[in-house]
Amino acid sequence: MTASRARQSLLQDLFAAIDARDAERFVSYLTADAIFRFGSTPQVAGRQAIREAVDAFFASIAGLSHSVSNTLAAGNTLICEGEVTYTRHNGSTITLPFADAFEFDNGLISHYKIYMDISPLYAI
Repeated sequence: MTASRARQSLLQDLFAAIDARDAERFVSYLTADAIFRFGSTPQVAGRQAIREAVDAFFASIAGLSHSVSNTLAAGNTLICEGEVTYTRHNGSTITLPFADAFEFDNGLISHYKIYMDISPLYAI
């Protein structure tokens, strides 16, 4: 399996873990010292801190589902774009666009940056 194909497979598994709201499985795709940044929030470093941040976010929603529409790979970087549908605790849903940038180190994600405006999710 080529590195690009392996990263595509990892990406599918990663989004399955996210959509299952499984923070433990999510961080298993990251290096021990990974850097994670979600939108305009401060970056978080290390699996434990990332797991805590992701768990807190998962608690703020009832569910989510990703649809990736495009990917671009170059060197150790993979970029993807798509839409994510969030389900709020009141049962309403909202679909928002996103772009993610991943940097890889030895088959795991060392930098994960999510570019999106999450504010409409919490708008009343």
